[in-house]
Amino acid sequence: MNKQLEEMKQNQECERRKRISEEKRKEWVQKKREEERRERKRKLSKEMAEKATRELEKMQLKEKADMKYKEWLEKKRAEEAEKKKKEKEKERKREAELQEKRIRSEKIFKEWLQNARNKPQPALNGSGFPHGKSTGLY
Repeated sequence: MNKQLEEMKQNQECERRKRISEEKRKEWVQKKREEERRERKRKLSKEMAEKATRELEKMQLKEKADMKYKEWLEKKRAEEAEKKKKEKEKERKREAELQEKRIRSEKIFKEWLQNARNKPQPALNGSGFPHGKSTGLY
C-alpha cells in the first residue's frame, strides 16, 4: 500500500511537472509569438516611415526641379524678349538710315536737276568740238 501510495505520489508529481512544463512551454511560445508580432509591427512601421521619407524627398526633388525649370523658362523668355527688342531697334535704325539716305538722294538729285537746267546748252552742229569750233589741236 505504501508502494502504491508512493507510486501515486510519483505519478502525481510527474503529472504536475508535465503540466508545469507544458504551461512554461505555452508561455514561452506565446511570448515568442508576441515578440515576433511586435517585431513585424516595428519593421512595418519602420518601412512605412522610410517609404514616407522617400516619397517626401522625391516630392521635394520634383518641386525643386519644377522651380528650376520655371526659372530657366522665365530667363529664356526674358532673353528672347530682349533679343526681339534689340532686333526691332536695329530694324528701326536701319529704316531711319534708309529714309535719311532716300531724302539725301532726292535732295542731291533735285540739286543736280536744278543745276542741269542752268548749264549752257552745247551747240547743235558741234561735231564733238568745244563750242562747235575746232581749236587748233592738230
